Amino acid sequence: MVGVDGVVRPLWSGVVRPLWSSGRQARRAGRRLAAALLVLPVLGALVLVLGPAGTAPAQAASACSGRLVKTVTFSTGSLRVYKSRAYACAVSVAKKPGARRAMKVSLQPRGGRAVVDSGRFTKLAGPVTVHALNRCVRATGSVGSSSGSTGWILC
Repeated sequence: MVGVDGVVRPLWSGVVRPLWSSGRQARRAGRRLAAALLVLPVLGALVLVLGPAGTAPAQAASACSGRLVKTVTFSTGSLRVYKSRAYACAVSVAKKPGARRAMKVSLQPRGGRAVVDSGRFTKLAGPVTVHALNRCVRATGSVGSSSGSTGWILC
């Protein structure tokens, strides 16, 4: 290639421009690369610990989180109420899971509307959750023709 001054130079002898036009941009790109290289192993470790996405861990008879605060049993099942810091949760659980039958669970905070889950289920109705920080709640549940209720609790 012929330069401006008329001297013939090979193509590779020209000025090589850096990929980034300033040192600041190069440092930023280096930090991004370093951050990406640190994040990938952490994500891999999380997948190993938590398991692959799309598989749910095995749970007990309830889908509610928190501690069990009240259980009301009746002839065909039970009503279970759980409490975490700010929420209350309830489920109706069949004593003998199997054929589909009418089930219902209702949870109402004092001064609020009841949250209801009803239908024909094989194992449990719910979970239903309400905000219950410093509030009383009452729950009712039924499996088939039998039902149970808590009255006002968590006051």
